Amino acid sequence: MEGLCCVVTGGRGFAARHLVSMLLASPKWYLLRIADLPTSIQFDDGEEDSILGQSLRSGRALYISMDLCDKAQVLQACQGADVVFHMAAPNSSINNYLLHYSVNVQGTKNVIDACVECKVKRLIYTSSPSVVFDGIHGIHNGDESLPYPDKHNDHYSATKAEGEALVLNANGKEGLLTCCIRPSSIFGPGDRLLVPSLVASARSGKSKFLIGDGNNMYDFTYVENVAHAHICAEQALHSLRRSEETAAGKAYFITNMEAIKFWEFMSLILEGLGYERPKIKVPASVVMPIAHILEWMYGKLGRYGMSVPQVTPSRVRLLTCNRTFNCSRANTLLGYTPIVPLEEGLKRTLESYPNLRAEHKAERTSSKASMLLGGGWAADILLWKDVKQTLGILLSFFLFYFYFFPSGSTFITAVSKLFLAMAVFLFIHGLLPSSVLGYKIEKLQASSFHSSEELTRQIAASIVCTWNSMVGILKSLSRGKDWLLFFKVVIILSILNIMGRVSMRSLLGTGIPTMFVIFYIYDKKEEQIDGLVQKAMAYVLRLKTDLTFKFYAARKQS
Repeated sequence: MEGLCCVVTGGRGFAARHLVSMLLASPKWYLLRIADLPTSIQFDDGEEDSILGQSLRSGRALYISMDLCDKAQVLQACQGADVVFHMAAPNSSINNYLLHYSVNVQGTKNVIDACVECKVKRLIYTSSPSVVFDGIHGIHNGDESLPYPDKHNDHYSATKAEGEALVLNANGKEGLLTCCIRPSSIFGPGDRLLVPSLVASARSGKSKFLIGDGNNMYDFTYVENVAHAHICAEQALHSLRRSEETAAGKAYFITNMEAIKFWEFMSLILEGLGYERPKIKVPASVVMPIAHILEWMYGKLGRYGMSVPQVTPSRVRLLTCNRTFNCSRANTLLGYTPIVPLEEGLKRTLESYPNLRAEHKAERTSSKASMLLGGGWAADILLWKDVKQTLGILLSFFLFYFYFFPSGSTFITAVSKLFLAMAVFLFIHGLLPSSVLGYKIEKLQASSFHSSEELTRQIAASIVCTWNSMVGILKSLSRGKDWLLFFKVVIILSILNIMGRVSMRSLLGTGIPTMFVIFYIYDKKEEQIDGLVQKAMAYVLRLKTDLTFKFYAARKQS
C-alpha cells in the first residue's frame, strides 16, 4: 500500500467532518482513522452514500471509538500513523472546568505521548483565537505575537491555551513536528450551534435585540477554509526545508481575511433565512447581570435537565468586543489563502438549512399544546410565539386586575374612571402638534375606532356558531341516548361549579398567570411530560390489575 496513514481525533465534529472529506478526496492517504467518543458511527442524511460512507465500506477509512482520557485507547488509535490531526474538544458553551481540563489538557497530553511513542511524524492541533483573549480588551488585527492573558474569558479558552502550549513545546521531541491552528468563529453547513441557536432566538422573538452598540468587528471563517488550513499545515510540515524559516513549533491565526461587523454577519444569516435583523440595542451592562444569574442557575439545575443558557457572561463579552486577526504568518509559512470567499460561504450555509427557514415556523403549531389551544391567537399568546404580543397582553391583564380588584372600587365606578381617563387622553392628544421637540407624534385616525363590516360579520358568525353548537348539544341530550355526551356535559358543568366557588379576584390573580406558565412548559417539554404521564398511567393500570386479581383471589378462597 502506498501513501500515508492519518488520525483525526474528534472526527465526527463540525469542522472535522469537512477535513475528513478533504483528506479522503486526496490520493495521498491510504488509510484514515476517524476517532471519536461514540461507540459507533451514526450517519446524517445522505452521508452514507458520500465519500465517507464509500471509504468506510472499502476499508480506506476506519471509525475508532476513543476516549481521549484513556491513554491506552489513544495509543491504539495512533499505532502506525504518520500524521495526527487533533481536533477533539468539548462544547465551548459549557463553562465546566473539569470537563475542559480533562479533554483539552489531559487528553492533549495523551495524544502527544501517543505520537512520541508511536513515532508519529506530524501533529496538527486545532486551537482557538480565544487563547489570547481576556474578555475585556478587544483585539484588532492581532497577530501571533500576542501573549496569553493572565486570566482568560472562560475555562474553555484557558484550557485550550494550556493544550496549545503543550503541543508547541512538544515540537522536535523524538522527531515529532507540531503546529497549532487557531480558526476564528467557524461557520458553514453542518454547524449545530451558531445557525440553529440564531433561528431558535428568532422564533422565540429574542433575535430583535443586539447586545452593545453593534459596531464591533469580527473575523469569521468558512468551515472548508478551516479544513484547507489544516491540510496546508500538514503539507508545510511535510515539505520542511531547514534552509527556510521553519513552519513547525508555531501557532497560526486562520480567518476568511474579510473582517465584518459581528451583528451585520448575524443579520445576514437571519435575513437570508427569512427573519428580521436585530434592531433594538441593549447595553452589555444591562445583559451581564442576567447572564450571571442564568449561569448560576445552570450550575445548580444543569444536573436536573436545565439546558445550557444562550446568554452567559463569557458569551456576552464575545458578542460585544472587537476580534479581528492577521493571517500573514499562515499565508507566508503555510501557504494558506481562503478557498471560499465570505459571501459564497454564507450562501452555501443558508442553502444547507432549508428546514430552518422562516416559512417552516408554522410546523411548530402541530404541537399538542398548540392543538389544545386551537392553534390560533390564543396559542400564539399562551405559548409565547410572539413575545411582544404576549408581554403586551400580560401587561394589560395586570393593569386591568390592579385597577378593578385591589382598588376597592365598584365595577361601575372603575369603568367610568377608565372611560374618563381615555377621554382626557384622547382630547389632549388631539390638541398636541404633529411634532414636539423633534419627536413625531402619530395622530389617531377615526378609522382606529371603526369596526369594519367584515369584522362585524365574523363576530356575529362566531356567536351564531357557538349558539347553534349549544342547541345541537341540547337536542342530543333531549333524546336520552348519548351517554358519553351526557357525562362530558356533567363533568364540564361540575368543574365550572367548583370554579364558581372561587372568588373572581383569586381566579384572575392566580389562574390566568398559571396558564401562561403551564402551557409554555408543556409546549417545550412535551415529550418528557407525556412520558411521565404514560408511566403514571401504566403504574395505575398495573395497580388496578393487581388489586382486581387479589380481590378475585380472595373471593375464590372465601
